[in-house]
Amino acid sequence: MDMMDLLKMGASMIQGNSDDATTGIDTDKITGALSSIFGGNSEDGGLDLSSIISNVTNGNLGETISSWIGNGENAPIDKEQVTELLGSDKVEEFANELGVNVDSAKQALSDVLPNLVDKVTSEDSNIASDLLSKVGGIDGVMDMASKFFKS
Repeated sequence: MDMMDLLKMGASMIQGNSDDATTGIDTDKITGALSSIFGGNSEDGGLDLSSIISNVTNGNLGETISSWIGNGENAPIDKEQVTELLGSDKVEEFANELGVNVDSAKQALSDVLPNLVDKVTSEDSNIASDLLSKVGGIDGVMDMASKFFKS
């Protein structure tokens, strides 16, 4: 599964969620919006996991993100935490591209983030090695993860 497949999967999830503002949007439009928010296309690495992990080390989402990266069930993220994780500019950009309000954009992103990060970091993902290289390999991930649990 490549990054575009993952983004299309995320678009289908958003289109099928419970928010009337996003259910009628074309999946290609949602895929494009997801692509822009997560750093582009598969040629340049797509989902910027290093930024997400860095944002987590500055917040209170360490255990949540760890559940997405690790094995087992993915912990949900509250739509209000999406801004903490991605930044208000990215959330607003996503909302503008879809033509929805920021609240609907946050809900859509909270619906897909756990699954996208989980799929990107799974053993089956051919994207994982590219992402690992962006954060300094497994040592870089472990260094960032250790910051989650420091007091």
